[in-house]
Amino acid sequence: MAFGPYVLEPRQRLLTRNGEPVELGGRALDLLMVLIERANETVSKRELLAAVWPDVVVSEESLRFHMKTLRGALADGDDEARYITTQVGRGYCFVAPVRRHEPAPSIPEVREPAPLATTPLRSSLPVRSRRMLGREQDSRLLLSHVLADRCVTVVGPGGVGKTTLAVAVAHDLESTFPGQVYFIDLSAFRNAALTSTALASVLGMSVPTDDPTPSVLAFLRTRRMLLVFDNCEHVIDDAARLIESIVHSAPEVHVIATSREALRIDGERIYPLEPLQAPPDSPELSAGTLMHYSAAQLFIDRANAGGWRHTPSDADARIIGRICRKLDGLALAIEFAAGRVATFGLGQTASLLDETLGLAWSGRRTARPRQQTLEATLSWSCALLPPIELRVLYRLSIFVGHFCLEVAQVVAADDEVDARSVIAAVEALHAKSLLSLSSYAGRTTYRLMETTRAYCMERLQADEREHHELALRHARLFQRLLEYPESCFKEDAQSWRSYLAENLSNVRAALEWAFSPRGHAPTAISLARVASRLFLELSLLTECRRWCERAIASMADSQRGDATEHELQAAYGLSVTFTLGNSDTARIAFERALAIATALHDARNQVRMLARLHIFHERLGDFAGSLAKARQAAQIAAELAQPEQRAVASSLLAVSFHLMGDQARARTESEAALALSAPSERWQTIDAGFDHRNRSLITLARTLWLQGLPDQARARAAAAVSEAAGLDHPVTHCIALIWAVSVDLWTGDLEQAERHIDEFIAEAEIHSLSPYLAVGMGIKGELAIRRGQAESGVPALRECLRRLHAVRYELLTTHLNLSLAEGLIAIQRSAEARELIDSTIAHNEASGELIALPELLRVKASLLDDGAAEETLRNALEHSRRQHSMSWELRSAMDLARLLAKQTRVGAAHEALAPVFAKFTEGFDTADLRAARLLLDQLSANVTRAEKR
Repeated sequence: MAFGPYVLEPRQRLLTRNGEPVELGGRALDLLMVLIERANETVSKRELLAAVWPDVVVSEESLRFHMKTLRGALADGDDEARYITTQVGRGYCFVAPVRRHEPAPSIPEVREPAPLATTPLRSSLPVRSRRMLGREQDSRLLLSHVLADRCVTVVGPGGVGKTTLAVAVAHDLESTFPGQVYFIDLSAFRNAALTSTALASVLGMSVPTDDPTPSVLAFLRTRRMLLVFDNCEHVIDDAARLIESIVHSAPEVHVIATSREALRIDGERIYPLEPLQAPPDSPELSAGTLMHYSAAQLFIDRANAGGWRHTPSDADARIIGRICRKLDGLALAIEFAAGRVATFGLGQTASLLDETLGLAWSGRRTARPRQQTLEATLSWSCALLPPIELRVLYRLSIFVGHFCLEVAQVVAADDEVDARSVIAAVEALHAKSLLSLSSYAGRTTYRLMETTRAYCMERLQADEREHHELALRHARLFQRLLEYPESCFKEDAQSWRSYLAENLSNVRAALEWAFSPRGHAPTAISLARVASRLFLELSLLTECRRWCERAIASMADSQRGDATEHELQAAYGLSVTFTLGNSDTARIAFERALAIATALHDARNQVRMLARLHIFHERLGDFAGSLAKARQAAQIAAELAQPEQRAVASSLLAVSFHLMGDQARARTESEAALALSAPSERWQTIDAGFDHRNRSLITLARTLWLQGLPDQARARAAAAVSEAAGLDHPVTHCIALIWAVSVDLWTGDLEQAERHIDEFIAEAEIHSLSPYLAVGMGIKGELAIRRGQAESGVPALRECLRRLHAVRYELLTTHLNLSLAEGLIAIQRSAEARELIDSTIAHNEASGELIALPELLRVKASLLDDGAAEETLRNALEHSRRQHSMSWELRSAMDLARLLAKQTRVGAAHEALAPVFAKFTEGFDTADLRAARLLLDQLSANVTRAEKR
């Protein structure tokens, strides 16, 4: 198989690029083989670990290491080449087009035909399609199988292109069967007993008897020919008997049959015809890569034939990809949709498909009646089903996407259709190509193609009572799965989480129906409560906010004040905070949830809500209020005497003390929190809203830098970022990244800071964390100022602060103001810088946020005359010592030494800096300590020269 310039030979375990071997470790090669086998499908981390390390337990770190190695070997990302994408929270997906190379079929030597009983007859083969796209490999394989196996049934759903393929292969075999290729269209025969008559008619035979089969078999026995039986599904039993008899009695006759299901006869080879390959759902899909996908090739070809004169852009490519995926790669459906583009335009055609799936759109006038619309094609398929199978099919249309057999039984079975009948119907519907089968997280699942589902849903909704009962069972089923997964799944927690994540579309559909005018309000509220857990787990915060808001608004007074309202308010407040900012809406939700927990004497949830209120007040810039919530949580946690709750309380206190400038107590509480915390687990992180242990770790990292331990600070920051990434929880990851950036900036590692902020911005964009996007813009501005590009950095910081003020996010205001002041100084706007610093100092003293006060005073000193500057710097030194912030002290001491040296007070300058520098025991490669050592060397040399004079 090949992709881009690479060729993979699985049996030889060899990867080559342009013919040259690529060095790749065994595990990385195994990963590549698994991903290619499931190209354009997201493969979870768990599945990859199970496939590549089946007999050993390894960490996700190993997976990430080998995935990084694989990407490096493939030069993934170079020259816009993309092979593997990370699906955040889900796994990895191989997105490059894969070309599977099959050996050219060996056509056996054609023996001389047996003497003919009569003169050769004229072929009845229809004209082949003008251009058959995306079926080259299918054509080669089918031709090979027909010659080798004699009887091949092409099986697939309606509209997939079975007839087109069969006719094309028959044309390719005309030279092998000269004048002896016959096409028998069984679609016109409603009476199954007429299949032999249809064949006799095509062969030009006159058969007077009631049963022409013996005469037909006698006619075929000595002939060499190819028979193509098209549309066998509605006369499947009679067609199967006839074709089996031909295969057994006429050894020189070869047969191609097309059907929605297999004939199930002796000697039959089944050839499942898959839909055309649709482009992946990837933002990286471009016009340049679109034509690598057969479904897109067909769409563009038919759109151009219909009068669309347009070269697709990258934006068009993504719309075409969406259309092809929505139509499941079905050739007939794609032709119908493409034929509308010249009339409606590409975007409007996509919108119309979202509304109706184009079931009534017509195709070629010359097509068979059942192929002139999708609706006609589906009506043909459904009309062939026994009543029980048809009823189950309609009921299964309530599912959106994949479903497993267990849930199908729960929803589709009732007093009229028992569970065994559902199992039998699912088996039969799959055999008839009306259900597709796949595997997810080790579980066999089924799905209806979107066109089939839309058709069946219309019929289901026509019976209002039936639809209501099915929709209610469906909603209650997913409510139960979300709340009590262990009652339905015997696997571990990760298995059911993976299954529910895959079934997110079903949860959404159930919520939409339950909240609709014809829905069921009590079920809607209960479902929204348990669904909020899934939305938080997947970091779908905007969606969580929407459904919680609807549920809370729907609650009657008699329903309020219980655990359901508590959970809805808690999830609502959290999702509002991280998507819209620190509005009163979020505060009211948190306070309501806290009041309910207090009334219910639920101490654990009291601590949980106090933790959320703590970060709310902290982000608001109310540091005194934040500390009050931390102390209240600590009091409740002490009464509980549970290590987990005490760890949370210590974490809250650590953050408050850190931001309020008490680094000694901040370090004590951070270390206590880490000592009490068990290793972080994802479910705990989601339950809390963010990971308190990780927050303690990154707080400790910042505290250690301030206390003069840069190496330990960098190590803790790196550990926090790594652990947060491993939790696969975007909010926690963002918190770790943005606070790690401050350590990067303080130590002078601008490259690492940029890497971290880029990762932070990407995470915020994916999960719609709007305030964090503004923060990312501000840090980019700060980096520009640090690199001497203040002209671009200052506007970015101003816009960042404007956006953050608008959503009342003030946690980083002081840090950003400091950077802005330094930028203003760099572009000679000292008056503005002085005004900004003075207002920031005044605000900090009022709010209690004293962490950056020494640094604010130091920067202010640069704007004053020498006398005032010296006094301000000595004030900064005093505040630094009071806060146990040795790194701030070093910066102020350096500025004071420079000021004194400028006044030719070299001895005093050396005396101001040397004792502070002597207190450091590590971090001598960081920016501040390198600068301090250089300054001390200069001062020492000057002191020596002065003494010599």
